[in-house]
Amino acid sequence: MTRFLTDHEYRVVSAAADRLVPPLANHPGAAALGVADYVDNLLSAFTFDPPLIFAGGPFSGRCGGEASFPRFIPLSPHEELAWRTRIEGSRGMPEREFNGPTRGWQEIYRDGIVALGADFCDVAGDEQDRRLHAQRELRGVLYVHACEGAYGPPEYGGNRDRAGWRAIGFEGDVQPRGYTDDEVSGRA
Repeated sequence: MTRFLTDHEYRVVSAAADRLVPPLANHPGAAALGVADYVDNLLSAFTFDPPLIFAGGPFSGRCGGEASFPRFIPLSPHEELAWRTRIEGSRGMPEREFNGPTRGWQEIYRDGIVALGADFCDVAGDEQDRRLHAQRELRGVLYVHACEGAYGPPEYGGNRDRAGWRAIGFEGDVQPRGYTDDEVSGRA
């Protein structure tokens, strides 16, 4: 169940993200890694309490220690203002427009998905690439979010089953074990 994206928008984000981080023989691709879930969580971060912005820490529990990543940290008033402006845009609110009007990610996604066309998921890959290339603002934001969703900590909704980490040979967060001197120096 999505929180911000409609079912259609979710499918478009999955398809578009797969064009930017494609499935390959040794990589599952953005859709399989849950990038659309990550994007939906990010765009709806303020429907959670606390918002899904900063995962707790210092340990994920995957390699020992208490699993504290799933407990998200409340935001300070300044952090909330900054993140709401980034996600939701300025919306004509004076406190968000101190540097001028700002388009938020929610608006960028909504407008960009419409511009990709209602049939985006049904057209050939080359046509999807052409349409994505024409939507520079959406493509830029989605590429960053696709990378975060594919390779970031799973607590944010992406990197399903840590498959993104395995695809790039990253063992993931290893605290509290840490790294050996040889691993840090590159000798390992």
